[in-house]
Amino acid sequence: MKLKQTFTKIGLTLLTGAAFLGVLGATSSSKAANYQGDLVNQKQLTIGLEGTYKPYSYRQDGKLTGFEVKLGQALAKKLGLKAKFVPTKWDSLVAGVGADKYDLVLNNITQTPERKKNYRFSTPYIYSRYALISPKKAKLTKVQAIKGKTLAEGTGTNNAQVAKKYGAKISASGEFANSLALIRQGRADGTINSLEAYYAYAKSDKKVSDLNVTDLSKQVKPVKVSALLKKDNRQLQKAVDQALKQLAKDGTLSKLSKQYFGADITKAPK
Repeated sequence: MKLKQTFTKIGLTLLTGAAFLGVLGATSSSKAANYQGDLVNQKQLTIGLEGTYKPYSYRQDGKLTGFEVKLGQALAKKLGLKAKFVPTKWDSLVAGVGADKYDLVLNNITQTPERKKNYRFSTPYIYSRYALISPKKAKLTKVQAIKGKTLAEGTGTNNAQVAKKYGAKISASGEFANSLALIRQGRADGTINSLEAYYAYAKSDKKVSDLNVTDLSKQVKPVKVSALLKKDNRQLQKAVDQALKQLAKDGTLSKLSKQYFGADITKAPK
């Protein structure tokens, strides 16, 4: 009789454990389903970028490469997905997230109050510095000196916002090389842009002796650069944040930063 009761108890215990594991498995599956539901296409991380902004993303021998391309591939791998890139012009790049053209944007995007109203951001992966670029003879070295000047900037970019803040007029220019061309042609007095982008440009184009470049780090705070996601995609944001944390811990972020920017700019400035 006691033996029978013992086997009965064991049976109930096993059933209870199985039921618990079943609930746990259902919960895990539910979380996975929620995360997968955020993706535009299953089993792949679809990433929007310009592909024309060296060293962030650009083409070399016809293939996309750059810091944010390699970062996107590393993120996708951590998430168990395949990276797919969708090159898009800046003017419609951010809006493409809301239109479900891709899951997120990796394109030197900064967190601003206005953008936070409509979109979701990952934790920062780099802290980008500003540069003020102008003709040598202009001697524009102070951000206050751009008041009333015409600066070549991408429409809606954080560079344009800084230029406007200090009283500059904006001449629309979607690409970095085009902004420099406008300066050289005398159609713009200068540009505020990424210092890292200038360094990359200078490496590939030695004809920069006609330009004056000022690091604005002590005049304008470096900005947080993050992945931009659709407002509703909370589960995907959490997954991306976790992946970025892992990439920082294993040294991947630092390695990519040094490779493409010549320095580790992945940590918040003190």
